[in-house]
Amino acid sequence: MKIYHLSHTDLDGYGCQYVVANYFKNCEFYNSNYGKEIEERFDEIIQKIEANPNELALILITDVNPIDSVCEDFSNRVAKLENAKLLLLDHHQTGKACMEKYPWYLLDSSRCATKITYDFFSKIFGEDKELSLMVDIINSIDIWLSDNKHFELGKILMQIIASSKEINRVMFAKQNHAYMFFLLNKAKEFFHLNEPHIALEDATHKIKKEFFKSNKNDTLCNLISDYLVRILSENKEDYTIYYKDKKGLLVYDIGNVSVIGNDFLVKNPEYDFFLEINPGKKISLRANNKIDVSLFAKTAFNGGGHANASGGIFSSYKDSNVYSKIYEQTKTYLEKFNEK
Repeated sequence: MKIYHLSHTDLDGYGCQYVVANYFKNCEFYNSNYGKEIEERFDEIIQKIEANPNELALILITDVNPIDSVCEDFSNRVAKLENAKLLLLDHHQTGKACMEKYPWYLLDSSRCATKITYDFFSKIFGEDKELSLMVDIINSIDIWLSDNKHFELGKILMQIIASSKEINRVMFAKQNHAYMFFLLNKAKEFFHLNEPHIALEDATHKIKKEFFKSNKNDTLCNLISDYLVRILSENKEDYTIYYKDKKGLLVYDIGNVSVIGNDFLVKNPEYDFFLEINPGKKISLRANNKIDVSLFAKTAFNGGGHANASGGIFSSYKDSNVYSKIYEQTKTYLEKFNEK
């Protein structure tokens, strides 16, 4: 059996997946905020299951509570699959009506979703002392048990996960999960120290550098850029777009675009420009003296700027959290200029 696990994007959401990864090896993880993204991620999961009809699948949803119409859609779509079951574990009180309506919906507002997930699977497969401690720490902060002995440590864990956006989860979902699990694993090393919350906070920068470092030490900014440029370079054909006779790379909300864009263009001289799309239709363009991106931005995105660094608005772009949809929109739009 394979588990397709959709969870939230905060500490509790990743905590649920951390628990599941400790009990199961054949897992594929997805994360979503509320709104349209939940449905987009569910579509991805359904497509994977439909492509593997001989594989038994469990769709596990944790720490999100879809609205009733979405729950109904999920229930109907899974009912049509002969090889899949659906289970939702959550703790948000707003899901009470759905819990009463759907047998696959388990709700308990007295515990965080990570603890619900751990209690559910540990009863079947056995308890794990160290994992249970991690769960209790997450539970203390997620449901705000301010008098709990783990509360201050939970605050630091929550801060670490919330601030660790260095790897965009839309483009690099697997690497993002590896990063989150790495951070949680390293945090465990501090749980039994005196004043663990202070020790963990003091060590956070070093822990992050440890993940991104390959052979030599550098600033965190440079290590992150090297890591992402390496991934982009290894898979650049999947991200390649064209504007007229110029070849470019398309990324989504990657962050620190000036550093990463320049590093990529230097290491991949066959590329002429680097294009980043951000939520809200904003775009950033970077070049390395092979194209005047200020003219590109003015023509295509009603923008402008400098020859090697410009921006604009992709007015017809429809926000999505699925890279393939972002890519197809951009590719189709730029093809209009290629024809001129």
